[in-house]
Amino acid sequence: MIDRIVNTGADENDQQEVELENTLRPRDFANYIGQERLKKNLQLAIAAAKKRGEPIDHVLLYGPPGLGKTTMASVIANEMSANIRITSGPAVERAGDLASLLTNLQDGDILFIDEIHRLPRTVEEVLYSAMEDFKLDIMLGKGPSARSLRLDLPKFTIIGATTRTGALAAPLRDRFGMIHRLEFYTPPEIQQIIERAANILDVKIEKAAAAELAQRARLTPRIANRLLKRVRDYADVNGDGIIDSHISHKALELLEIDNLGLDPADRMLLEKIIEHYNGGPVGIETLAALTAEERGTLEDFIEPYLMQIGLLERTPRGRKVTPKTYKHLGKTPNADSQQSLV
Repeated sequence: MIDRIVNTGADENDQQEVELENTLRPRDFANYIGQERLKKNLQLAIAAAKKRGEPIDHVLLYGPPGLGKTTMASVIANEMSANIRITSGPAVERAGDLASLLTNLQDGDILFIDEIHRLPRTVEEVLYSAMEDFKLDIMLGKGPSARSLRLDLPKFTIIGATTRTGALAAPLRDRFGMIHRLEFYTPPEIQQIIERAANILDVKIEKAAAAELAQRARLTPRIANRLLKRVRDYADVNGDGIIDSHISHKALELLEIDNLGLDPADRMLLEKIIEHYNGGPVGIETLAALTAEERGTLEDFIEPYLMQIGLLERTPRGRKVTPKTYKHLGKTPNADSQQSLV
């Protein structure tokens, strides 16, 4: 995937970015901005679990990348006063890897599995009895002499995070007691997140500048924090370190991020649909070939926001742009395009 400032994926190879995200992550509901419906449901579940002296039920969090699923898992653990172990679907390659994780948990611990939809099917099957009965079935030996051993596990909680609930096997999805979607944030919420992050990073930012960054942050906290970091760098080099409207505008202009938060990759995708297919519809595989991007990259990282703000539609015949897209890009629909827009 091409390097984009508005990429919603976390760059785990960038240690500085990982440290920045960890610094800016809230640790409790009081400091977690946005997702009010989700917070109310989780606060109720946590209060009930603590009153009964039990672990919270298994939780599945889903939604586009960068909206705070990992952060929410940490908040749940903190509010439950529980230890949290963090892993990811691709990292758990064998059933033995999962068995090692589960047997090292204590009562009340939380195991957070990011990208849980990427767990191998053989590993998923081990999770079924572990989540439902807190039992772990292990096969000892091979062939005719093989025998099954059932181990008791501590009462733990699994929090899974995924961008694709449909990719989860139904038996695994059904074992989660709570399934919640994280929604895109509103610009005022993003502005609050930016102002909170600026305060933590000891960066002076004016209200108007914070509002402009919020407008271009694609309604996503991860991108908002990343933009703040890049604009802070620009302010340090080209100003006195204070982020005002002039500095923020110049920095975003340099980054080629427009007033809707679109970068060159977004605009290229929309322009190709218009120029090559008169606004669509066009199949996702064709778009992947046109843009030299993988299908999963388009579906997970580019399309959700474009659809959220009304620039792109998914139809049974493929993707198509909207009248708003033509207006934003300064283009005029031709006769064929107007027909497809009807």
